[in-house]
Amino acid sequence: MRAGLRVLVAGRYRLQTVIGRGGMGEVWRGLDEVLGRPIAVKLLLNDGSDASAEARFRLEAQTSARLNHPHVVGTLDFGAWEDRCFLVMELIEGDSLAGELTAGGPLTPERLAQVAQHSAEGLAAAHAQGIVHRDVKPGNLLSDQQGSVRIADFGIARFVDDPSGALTTAGQIVGTGLYLAPERCIGTPASAASDMYSLGCVLYHLAVGSPPFEASTATALLYQHVDAAPVPPHQRGAALPPAFEAYLLSMLTKRPEERPTAQQAADWFAGGAWRGVPEPLPPEQWGGGGGHGQHRGPSQRGTAPSHRRAAAAPAPARTGAASGGTAMDSGGWNTSVHRVPSRRPGVRSSLRRHFRVAALVGGAVLFVSAVLAGMSWF
Repeated sequence: MRAGLRVLVAGRYRLQTVIGRGGMGEVWRGLDEVLGRPIAVKLLLNDGSDASAEARFRLEAQTSARLNHPHVVGTLDFGAWEDRCFLVMELIEGDSLAGELTAGGPLTPERLAQVAQHSAEGLAAAHAQGIVHRDVKPGNLLSDQQGSVRIADFGIARFVDDPSGALTTAGQIVGTGLYLAPERCIGTPASAASDMYSLGCVLYHLAVGSPPFEASTATALLYQHVDAAPVPPHQRGAALPPAFEAYLLSMLTKRPEERPTAQQAADWFAGGAWRGVPEPLPPEQWGGGGGHGQHRGPSQRGTAPSHRRAAAAPAPARTGAASGGTAMDSGGWNTSVHRVPSRRPGVRSSLRRHFRVAALVGGAVLFVSAVLAGMSWF
């Protein structure tokens, strides 16, 4: 099919230029001549080589149609035309995050936090509907001209409550290997936590310029996802705030239950905690004392991931990153993280003063007692 023909699909959608190709089909930029708006039309390849391709294509339409969210590419129509299925979607004027990385190199922390927030919000909407994407990667995250990120391509998504939704041969692993969660590498069904691991791999890739794990064979790559600890991004040249890095590594933990949920991640990035700005402790955390229960100083607690305050620091510690109260100098981000003061400032000096007073009083008592005893004996 040549672009010059300007084919009219289903008597309504005018195809203009090809903007993408994949294993299942091709995506065209087009025009909805009824409503007069630009659209994207995905056409299924009609070579008969994959008996399940049409069912998977239909599943993609049904899955994405269930989602109506500003950070998910919307589905507008689905049908058949000249023995080929077509899917009409919103046209995102911009590029994928894969293209953004290629054109400009690793993303700044500010842009990366925006990508993380928008992607997590889109995934949270999908997970709330019982949908697992299963193929989160830079090429499936589209950015419009204002920088807003949309999740696209639910072609291999599955419904959590419908194991048949995968439409793949039993035991077959689907998804992109560079971003595949450890539990999926060993054959465990995908879950919402699997999507969050994939998003963590994507964010790592966008921050560093390369994914956390790479290997010359697919088997070696799967082993790394299962057994290897990711190198902290700052050791590979990424200038992330320590709090951001700790949270990112928590998304890459091997245990699914230890990862943040999509909604938790969206809230964390939206709140700006990734900058590592200290939060004051509540008054009761400092202990008693009139007037001393207020904000005596900044707590470092605010830099820990909110989904597990105490568990944030072990992630980088396990992989060689700084932990405890030591500040990492990552491109000028000078913020101490992950240590809550165990005592109020000045507690030790106060105790020493009390001991000195007690010693003086005790000495005076002993002296007076000795004088009286001597006088009595005399």
